[in-house]
Amino acid sequence: MMFQHDEPVLELTDEQSWKLLENTKHGRIVLTAAGETDIFPINYLAHDGRLLMRSAPGTKLAEVTINENVVFETDGIASDEAWSVVIKGTARVLQSGDEIEAAEKLGLKSWIPTLKDFYIELKPVQLSGRHFILGDQPER
Repeated sequence: MMFQHDEPVLELTDEQSWKLLENTKHGRIVLTAAGETDIFPINYLAHDGRLLMRSAPGTKLAEVTINENVVFETDGIASDEAWSVVIKGTARVLQSGDEIEAAEKLGLKSWIPTLKDFYIELKPVQLSGRHFILGDQPER
């Protein structure tokens, strides 16, 4: 078991949550613009207290530039345990050559064979993580 606890749900510390973020490469980002909310599966890299993802031109990139406020979630499920980390934060498209060069050195690859020339950085404002022990509902 990843975390030891007696209760079915454990609130994770920021440090525990970051360890999970750093060891996971996929999640979902929620973006809202012009009254529409969208969710996108993404692969990402956790680095230096931030998340980095890549994007091609399209809805995701457009929505980030319209509204920087985002929600991100990643999770994991095993036979007897599960966990979830949620970040509320701000996202921006990296613009400067130095930032883009530093991002490229981190080696974040796209999962699918498409050109994703833009880097999006997510800066957390609020972080929450939970670990769950799975099992049947208890008797009343």
